[in-house]
Amino acid sequence: MPHLFEPLSQRSLTLRNRIVMSPMCMYVAGTDGVATDWHLVHYGTRAMGGVGLIITEATAVEPRGRISEGDLGIWNDAQAEALARIARFVHERGAAFSIQLAHAGRKAWTFHKGRGPEPAVAPSAVPFDEDWVTPQELDRAGIDRVVAAFGAAARRAGELGCDSVEIHAAHGYLLHETLSPLTNRRTDEYGGTLENRARLLKRVFEAVRAAFPADRPVWVRISATDWVEGGWDIAESVELARWMKEWGVDLVDVSTGGNSPRQRIPAIGPGYQVAFAERIRREAGIPTGAVGLITVPEQADAILRSGQADVVLLGRELLRNPYFPLAAAHRLGQEMEWPAPYVRGKFPR
Repeated sequence: MPHLFEPLSQRSLTLRNRIVMSPMCMYVAGTDGVATDWHLVHYGTRAMGGVGLIITEATAVEPRGRISEGDLGIWNDAQAEALARIARFVHERGAAFSIQLAHAGRKAWTFHKGRGPEPAVAPSAVPFDEDWVTPQELDRAGIDRVVAAFGAAARRAGELGCDSVEIHAAHGYLLHETLSPLTNRRTDEYGGTLENRARLLKRVFEAVRAAFPADRPVWVRISATDWVEGGWDIAESVELARWMKEWGVDLVDVSTGGNSPRQRIPAIGPGYQVAFAERIRREAGIPTGAVGLITVPEQADAILRSGQADVVLLGRELLRNPYFPLAAAHRLGQEMEWPAPYVRGKFPR
């Protein structure tokens, strides 16, 4: 099995190692959704620290799809130009660059409980919680608008130099809301059966795949379970992953939860979500990424060597230590190139 510092190749992309920076919302963009110097330093530092792939925070494909007023956007060319600057620097430091394409659905404007400049939209008019605004149910024209927005965002991502993109279908945002029976009460072709509930994600993937360069991979992040009885679960996730493999999805990034305030996670501990990535990889036969409290090199390496996943995504650990990959390589006895100005600080043998 591969180890943490073995390259990963998908289509024309080869990652220098299997450490991926997980998407983490920062909420520091201006109301125009344009990346700033802060983002350049934030992502650039992790690239200098040695990660194989940077995935940006959730980046909205249209204004009403922002999680907060401080979210990045990719619905216009000014936003794309600012992200292109970051992509260039990340590439100079040897890492690959990806954007997570996202739409918040009923959880838009989270800090204001869905009360934003534009009405929140969802597959069904079901609020996230009692004190949240009731979203507008998407009609067919609204669904078409969402699909087109993802396609346009993917085109911009390809043009600005992204090596891959990730479709955000997790954590209770629009595409997850459509998948889950807790939040999808529709009776048309987008509701009811699993096939119908997966229809919007399929259309979004097809639009993204058609607009993004064919030689670059497209990943999808899902929540493998709602952690709520009667909600989206691992069995449906496995079936969806089988379909995604047929569609041409290159990797499933496996997280959990976020769709209901009633979720109950039995136990949160190191690698508590890894088993979901392992089952999807084994039963659906598709590459997976594992995420969630992966904090030490030996743990990350063991996930790969045991065949539980194909990449590991680190979030909070990379906030604490942007140079985790350099330290991990030393701990695991692997050679890794350091930025030339930093070589004097390289760990002694």
